[in-house]
Amino acid sequence: MARITSLVWILTTFIIIVVATPRRALATLDASACGYLAGLIDKAPPGPLFLPSYPTVDSGPLHGAAYLYDNAVAAIALVGCGEQDKARRIGAAILGAIDNDRTWHDGRLRNAYAGGVVANGPVKLPGWWDNTQNKWLEDRYQVGSDNGNIAWAMLALLSIDDVNTGSRFRDGAARLGTWVAQWADSRGTGGFTGGTFGHEPTPELRTWKSTEHNTDLAAAFGLLATRTGDSRWRDMAKAAERFVDTMWDPACGCFAAGTAEDGVTRNPILALDAQVWPLTALPGAARKFASAITTAEQRMRVDEGFSYGENRDGVWTEGTSQMALLLKLLGRTAEAKSLVAVIESQRSPDGGFYATSVRALPTGFMLDTDPAKPRLYFRLPHLGAASWAALAERGFNPFTATKGLP
Repeated sequence: MARITSLVWILTTFIIIVVATPRRALATLDASACGYLAGLIDKAPPGPLFLPSYPTVDSGPLHGAAYLYDNAVAAIALVGCGEQDKARRIGAAILGAIDNDRTWHDGRLRNAYAGGVVANGPVKLPGWWDNTQNKWLEDRYQVGSDNGNIAWAMLALLSIDDVNTGSRFRDGAARLGTWVAQWADSRGTGGFTGGTFGHEPTPELRTWKSTEHNTDLAAAFGLLATRTGDSRWRDMAKAAERFVDTMWDPACGCFAAGTAEDGVTRNPILALDAQVWPLTALPGAARKFASAITTAEQRMRVDEGFSYGENRDGVWTEGTSQMALLLKLLGRTAEAKSLVAVIESQRSPDGGFYATSVRALPTGFMLDTDPAKPRLYFRLPHLGAASWAALAERGFNPFTATKGLP
């Protein structure tokens, strides 16, 4: 499985509502991606804060939904932008969500929260009023807990953590790591399974394993080991990294997306992030698996940018930024610069960045909530796209919290 946190887990009837939503007041487009993110924080009232992932959506399941992954990447990007104090507001919201879930008190986080300032009491989850059913609904993915998303929350907290802020962010990352540790898997080549899907008290367990999730975890556990000096985190990082290594297909020059539910059978879908992230996150991987870049260029390049997968129906802004960052970190600055121009072409009237250049971009995956329907990205201003644009802009590696490869 590849990244699914920013995909739309909704029915076709809601897709029409989302795409047709009127835009809010326009913003100037000459600001940097860093400036755009900083502005989102400045416009909000004081206090711990989750930013909406799709800020121009005014109704339906995406309205006000603040995906954990998007907010974690935004926090890391703000650190890379030199906006540590603004990043801490998101970090404080993450810490608050660990301590104040409406049900769970075991160190986990949800895949999404309600955007806005986090008040006292249980942290609000996203949802919407359904006029047909005449009741409040919540999305089963949003209320679940993907281990990849929690890994990104760990990376965010560790990026914010420094000698001047004490250890509360580091301690929060360790609590999240302790929850993820239970999902270590002995089947096949090990690694960590997906997490949970659905509502309390008995959410479904996700027994598939994701190349991209395990890449996230290898980086998060590795950084936690460095910050704490605790060898158990290093062991977990190595377990996740070993799994990623075994997903490499030399004949293809690519990483498989992960495994099926049996934890062994490879998922052959070619996903851009599963190619780019291991090279950006894992020590020595940029040299060892360099041909993954060539494969992506040959099979996922579109309109001078990159698509999510082999469909090549349109530019995926977030993934194009991920490739731009990797190339910049490799010193391939001219190529990175050309991708940044493509990213800039996807600026939205609100000053942010569209998720994709086309109305609906397929990923190759199907919805868990409705296996007959594809997972799609839509042409909507997207926090995740803006955050990765900022990382590419600054050459800041979210997996190492530095301007270098591991």
